[in-house]
Amino acid sequence: MASSSSSGLTFKLHPLVIVNISDHYTRVKSQMNPTLAPHSNTTNNGGDGVVSSVPPRVFGCVIGVQKGRTVEIFNSFELLYDPSTHSLDRPFLEKKQELYKKVFPHFYILGWYSTGSDAEESDMHIHKALMDINESPVYVLLNPAINHSQKDLPVGIFESELHVIDGIPQLIFVRSSYTIETVEAERISVDHVAHLKPSDGGSAATQLAANLTGIHSAIKMLHSRIKVLHHYLLAMEKGDVPCENSLLRQVSSLLRRLPAIESGKFQDDFLMEYNDTLLISYLAMLTNCSSAMNDLVDKFGTAYDRHTRRGGRTAFM
Repeated sequence: MASSSSSGLTFKLHPLVIVNISDHYTRVKSQMNPTLAPHSNTTNNGGDGVVSSVPPRVFGCVIGVQKGRTVEIFNSFELLYDPSTHSLDRPFLEKKQELYKKVFPHFYILGWYSTGSDAEESDMHIHKALMDINESPVYVLLNPAINHSQKDLPVGIFESELHVIDGIPQLIFVRSSYTIETVEAERISVDHVAHLKPSDGGSAATQLAANLTGIHSAIKMLHSRIKVLHHYLLAMEKGDVPCENSLLRQVSSLLRRLPAIESGKFQDDFLMEYNDTLLISYLAMLTNCSSAMNDLVDKFGTAYDRHTRRGGRTAFM
């Protein structure tokens, strides 16, 4: 596999694709039961053949549009794949393509996706099988392994290029760079997923702690990057490193954005949202107090009613 692509294409990946691949992998992994096939060393896309130690791999198609040299990947759907024969279920693929074409007439199959740490040689069989649909398919690879030290998304986009190796022309995967592109509906969906209540019954305090931890990590990472940039500028001022005008222009452009945050409109909007948040918090506290007071009154009324019945008296109306 070569280091980087030379096609000059610009790739834009939408979060919905990443969420779909992650959901697909999670469902297949949750359906696996190692006790059913403890000695099996293969797995299919539906999770029937399972592996006790090796994580499953899932496969699917990515769809979107290509305008000139820009490829924008909007959505994805699952594929049925037989790992023993390295073949796809073509009728299923054609049926899914037909259904998606009715809903998204402007979307085309741009390539396919899978899960794993890196592109494998067997992946080229699927890649070539899709070349009759798209002559230059895109390969989106999601690494499901958790790496806490990794800062970037565990997603890679690969293209195929024809290289001559040992005098033989061969197709190999080359990695391409990409950017994340979102629309308003996707931002709302991703924010909703991020604030879902934990399945283990975690309380609101647990969710708040997780949210604050994420914010703290983001601020810490921002601080570390600013610190690196500051040290680099100091070294440039002392002459320890050569002066780069392009980098200085980028830093100057970044600093010119700061005064916009101190504008009067920003302060008014910030105070308005801050006051609205405080008001909602106060209303929630009042609601909780009213509910607690009603419970206390109900309990007091029940206890007083029992006391009057035991004493043979009735309440004065």
